[in-house]
Amino acid sequence: MSVPTVAVPIHELTRLGLNAINTLHYQPGPDDLVQDTLRLGEGVLNDTGALVVRTGEFTGRCPKDKFTVKDEITAETVHWNDFNIPIEEKYYHIIHKKITDHLDAQPELWVRDAYACADPRYRLNIRVVNEKPWINLFAYNMFLRPLEEELENFTPDWHILSAPGLKLDPAECGTRQHNAAVVSFKHRTILIAGTGYTGETKKGIFSVLNYILPQEKGVLSMHCSANIGQNGDTALFFGLSGTGKTTLSADPNRNLIGDDEHGWTSDGVFNFEGGCYAKCIDLSEEKEPEIFHAIRPGALVENTQFFPGTNRIDFSNKAITENTRVSYPLDFISNAQEPSLGSIPSNIFFLTCDASGVLPPIASLSPEQAMYQFISGYTAKVAGTEAGVTEPKSTFSACFGAPFLPLHPGKYASMLGEKMRRHQVKVWLINTGWTGGPYGTGHRMKLGYTRAMITAALEGKLDKVEFENDPVFGIAIPLSCPNVPAEMLNPRNTWADKAAYDAAARNLAGQFIRNFEKYAGGVQQEILAAAPKI
Repeated sequence: MSVPTVAVPIHELTRLGLNAINTLHYQPGPDDLVQDTLRLGEGVLNDTGALVVRTGEFTGRCPKDKFTVKDEITAETVHWNDFNIPIEEKYYHIIHKKITDHLDAQPELWVRDAYACADPRYRLNIRVVNEKPWINLFAYNMFLRPLEEELENFTPDWHILSAPGLKLDPAECGTRQHNAAVVSFKHRTILIAGTGYTGETKKGIFSVLNYILPQEKGVLSMHCSANIGQNGDTALFFGLSGTGKTTLSADPNRNLIGDDEHGWTSDGVFNFEGGCYAKCIDLSEEKEPEIFHAIRPGALVENTQFFPGTNRIDFSNKAITENTRVSYPLDFISNAQEPSLGSIPSNIFFLTCDASGVLPPIASLSPEQAMYQFISGYTAKVAGTEAGVTEPKSTFSACFGAPFLPLHPGKYASMLGEKMRRHQVKVWLINTGWTGGPYGTGHRMKLGYTRAMITAALEGKLDKVEFENDPVFGIAIPLSCPNVPAEMLNPRNTWADKAAYDAAARNLAGQFIRNFEKYAGGVQQEILAAAPKI
């Protein structure tokens, strides 16, 4: 049993609706949480000492089951859509009661006080109540960890109540099915029921910050990774899942600020989190050494399989899911920035995994093109990444994070555009997807080349090279780049069938144009003019 060194806040849990008659583990350390998980038979250790668990029925987020309470605070401020799904306040109270009753019925609970936002000016205190010790370990890894003296007078701004073992009655609870994640800005609480996928915990707080910071604090919240060079220059990496945010920001020659969620203030950037949540499908020591070596005692690995007869993880095994994950504290990365703060960004990289093989491996964007690409948020899902996906499927996610943006995308885009212009930030489009043809014909961009192109951009080595404009997308493609074969920089040159490339380029351009139609009424003419030309 874990023994807290600070008094358990029983009276405060009672106010949440918990009777607090359980055995409470308050603020346990990672060793205690691992031992509790092993004791309950809910995880095993791998050969490097990391805890390996299965998250159960759900191995990823459930966007259609994420709800925001529609009330006097949110009715006119939230951009209601397929990701921001409203739920009546009466259902919040029903689900809250069911979760607290369920938690009260458990013999043990794990309670953690933590916070988000490395910049103390924007700190958000969080109290997490879990029925599973390994989800509490995830909270330890992913949120920022208060000093012991800070716990004496800790006052939570938000609560997260997590009950993966509870199945809801949709008819009674106003949900789509038996699982739900419900955010109430009025009650400052996130309710998670019926799912053990840990990512719901971190993305819930991310959504909260995406509502609070831009509106109330004037801070641009961003779904991006960030690192900082030896000269103090900060770079941001935007991209949807699978495009390489975590991999490319973990650069041994630069310090990692964070791998997923950041805020951009008037004088710099800061990490929201205290850890990393990295994909580990096909993970190898050669390609991603920092992440590979972070899988050690204290790390939480989700939904992987072992090689038969061993406790060594088979990172290529997709039997449970392609979305295998590992969470670990930021200081597991050898070159983590401490504290996780950076200067005003000098370079921004928009990462896309283009399965059509049309987009160049690197291109320079004008401010208007950058805004167009940011609002578009393009990447592609390939066969096997999702049930039912049998061929490459284009995906457009506004601001590279639509499922987590409670406000209209125009709010975030206008803030980014203003900051890019004021600070004259260089913006680059990076294709980490296919070249030489589409998925199935061409081949995946080599990670070594992508790293070389990003390094060249960061070091200013592309400032004096000659560029040519892509005739369809208008973006500027360098004719040369250190340590990269010149012939691969223009994607059309890599296709054997040039007519097939031209047809694929027109097709992708058409998808961009059709996707952007819904934003046409709310953006400036110069941004509309940055659209591809067919």
